[in-house]
Amino acid sequence: MTNSLNKKEIIELLPHREPMLLIEELIDIKKLFSATAIVNVKKSSFFVQGHFPDNPVMPGVLIVEDFGQAAAALTAHGIDKETYENKLVFLMGVEKARFRNPVIPDCKLELHIEAIRSHGRVWKYKGEAFVEGKKMADAIWSATIVDRK
Repeated sequence: MTNSLNKKEIIELLPHREPMLLIEELIDIKKLFSATAIVNVKKSSFFVQGHFPDNPVMPGVLIVEDFGQAAAALTAHGIDKETYENKLVFLMGVEKARFRNPVIPDCKLELHIEAIRSHGRVWKYKGEAFVEGKKMADAIWSATIVDRK
């Protein structure tokens, strides 16, 4: 099992597509435990035009989406391919999300995520988001694995 995934490999695991596939890479993967996702936040990103044109900031809800995508990719990569083949990972809830500093475009957002526990199809995760070593956000959330319809 590889220690990293590029965008093409992530596309094979997740149902997300442009412009909503936000993570570029998943690195430092520890199977079903932790990983770091890379998100390149650009001035050309779809959300910048309206949030906010004169002072662009990445919406906090998209940072939470990034956390979810990273966790889904970590989980899908770690479980047996046949088990995951006809499944999706859905966000169930966000217990805590704190936005400590604004994420300004033209930066690399690093998301350090960790699976806290799993019980059947339900998983709980925690994560922290950084730009150049500065904490931008953190969250705790849960997700479930469901059958594709």
